[in-house]
Amino acid sequence: MIYTVTFNPSLDYIVTVDDFTLGKVNRTKNEIIFPGGKGINVSMVLKNLGHESCALGFMAGFTGHEIARLLEDKGISSDFIHVKKGLSRINVKLRSHQESEINGQGPEIEESDIRCLYDKLDTLQQGDVLVLAGSIPDVMPADSYKRIMERLQNKGISIVVDATGDLLVNVLSYHPFLIKPNNHELGEIFGVTLENTEEILTYAKKLQDMGARNVLVSRAKDGALLLTEDGDYFESLPPEGNVVNSVGAGDSMVAGFLAGYRETGDYEKAFYMGLCCGSASAFSEGMATRDEVIRLLKRMNREFNA
Repeated sequence: MIYTVTFNPSLDYIVTVDDFTLGKVNRTKNEIIFPGGKGINVSMVLKNLGHESCALGFMAGFTGHEIARLLEDKGISSDFIHVKKGLSRINVKLRSHQESEINGQGPEIEESDIRCLYDKLDTLQQGDVLVLAGSIPDVMPADSYKRIMERLQNKGISIVVDATGDLLVNVLSYHPFLIKPNNHELGEIFGVTLENTEEILTYAKKLQDMGARNVLVSRAKDGALLLTEDGDYFESLPPEGNVVNSVGAGDSMVAGFLAGYRETGDYEKAFYMGLCCGSASAFSEGMATRDEVIRLLKRMNREFNA
């Protein structure tokens, strides 16, 4: 089973206003509400690709119940911990002449809530996959990912970490199965600006030397590259298409990689599945579907036989 952890899930409320004006009543042209958070995005794309997962994390109040309900409507299992204080956050994205965002804070997470999450994670078994994605709320210990990985080491669980800065660096000694920085985040870790593929490879290899098994670096319009634990290297530009919404594209890449690897056991096929999955989400308002991903794979002359 694949489990995803989102410490601070959200209801994402996206509104479009033709001519937004401060200080006046504005009427929306279009509005969408969907469950958000990096781990939740991974679960939603996995479902679209035909893979079951269980979304873990914290929820509170009526917004938390709505997040769980929306996931259930999509056929996605969740096992959130109900937090007593506060509300699960609402993130507002306003689309007009410019895009603006207002992100909520989220609930108060207490030590007893964290212990409850640890108890749930203790039930994971050999062969399971755990995805740790996104930032850690200020109300939680900054080393929460490290604590989780230390707790689960030597249990045969493949852990994926999609995080930035020290949050990522501090878990490398526990040998995560996959990490997915983008090229800017990779440069920030080492205090450098990465200009070309050779430089990206050099610093991705440093993360491997620090303990990561597989390093997948996303590069937006320049595609992605993968360094595998077997010493192989794959690089590709993305398939051609018009970018509509890049939110969730990186999470989709992670989901596509996991789906591809679980279906084939082949890192190269997993890489291209992830690349096309990220692109399929970027080319649409919603998240990638399997049909869209297979279509992009064929456009790149990449056969995918599970």
